[in-house]
Amino acid sequence: MSGMQTEPYQVFAREKLGFEFQNLQLLITALTHRSYVNEHKKSVNEHNERLEFLGDAVLELVVTDFLYNNYSEQEGTLTSWRAALVRTESIGAAGVELGYEPLVRMSRGEKQGSDRARQQILANAFEALTGAVYLERGYNDAADFIHKNIINRLDSILESGSWRDAKSHLQEASQRIENQTPKYRVIEEVGPDHDKIFTLGVYIGGKLMGRGSGPSKQIAQQDAAQAALEEYAKSKK
Repeated sequence: MSGMQTEPYQVFAREKLGFEFQNLQLLITALTHRSYVNEHKKSVNEHNERLEFLGDAVLELVVTDFLYNNYSEQEGTLTSWRAALVRTESIGAAGVELGYEPLVRMSRGEKQGSDRARQQILANAFEALTGAVYLERGYNDAADFIHKNIINRLDSILESGSWRDAKSHLQEASQRIENQTPKYRVIEEVGPDHDKIFTLGVYIGGKLMGRGSGPSKQIAQQDAAQAALEEYAKSKK
């Protein structure tokens, strides 16, 4: 990439992260989706999945360390709080607020994808960005980045109760509001057996209330239940 093309990345780092990358390629790679590499095989050969792998581990460690040292709740509760902080919706929203979406390199097809797919790409990019910050600046700066963008959401999560297991929460809500039990159905399965993505719908009284996707039916069910809970929340406004 030319200097003019890379400048927006350094501006983002300076204005949003508070420092400039010495290894700017780390930041660019963190914001490069696999689909972009597939479209530009002759000029680009690295996407963000390795950085995402690293960043996911750093994110979970920092959040776990914070919860352990600041709260006395039992393991099950702390695990639920951590899951709420690092789930796709939370880190995708953090990505939106950081404003790096225009810098994310992805294929033309992905740019025209669903809101859910876009949210997943932004969430994955946040994990990759965390990995890039860790490699560039070390653990303490990565932890500071996570505190400012993720852990600061804990109070609102606790206040709303959204940390509770989504399937259990939805079942309680649907039985209370509609006297119905949610039912989950597979809508789509894509990909090879070793890398399959499931899309499930959750139905209440025969009506589709939410969709969810994930590498397992259990994860997709939780995702669908969370989407349904968000629909319930909208209906109350």
